[in-house]
Amino acid sequence: MIRRALPFVQLPVLLTIALVIVLLTVPGRAELALRIFVLLLAAYALGQLVAAVRRAFPAAGPSPFEGALRTRETRDDRLPELSKLEREVALGASTAFDLHYRLRPPVRRIAGELLAARRGVDLDGEPAAARRLLGDEAWELVRADREPPENRYAPGIEIATLATVVTSLEAL
Repeated sequence: MIRRALPFVQLPVLLTIALVIVLLTVPGRAELALRIFVLLLAAYALGQLVAAVRRAFPAAGPSPFEGALRTRETRDDRLPELSKLEREVALGASTAFDLHYRLRPPVRRIAGELLAARRGVDLDGEPAAARRLLGDEAWELVRADREPPENRYAPGIEIATLATVVTSLEAL
């Protein structure tokens, strides 16, 4: 019985010895030392009580609430370039500024490379042939002399128009 009680009594005995030493060395602070002593004993007793309750009622496993809070790992096997292009498309559909400065450059690069590789047409060197091959909607997006939007918060490209541009690029 004494061996089982020894771990629980060690800290209170040490605290009592520390209290006696403080009372003997600094008698003017007896009230403060006693309050600190009682506070530490109460904290120790509360910790022991919580530990006893945990031992008596162990957790059955994670609760549904904890499971809902846990973050799930998602593996994204997509190419980073594809994710970047998806963001640029979403931004280009939202504002005219993002359409002109974020989505237009990669679409222009793709159109130029496709025209050169598949049709032998330079996008900037032969604008009439490029316009005929791309179609009006795609040409309006990729032409070199396209002006930046006056209202940068104006709506961007419509999804139907973007689908037409992609279709014309795929047809090259």
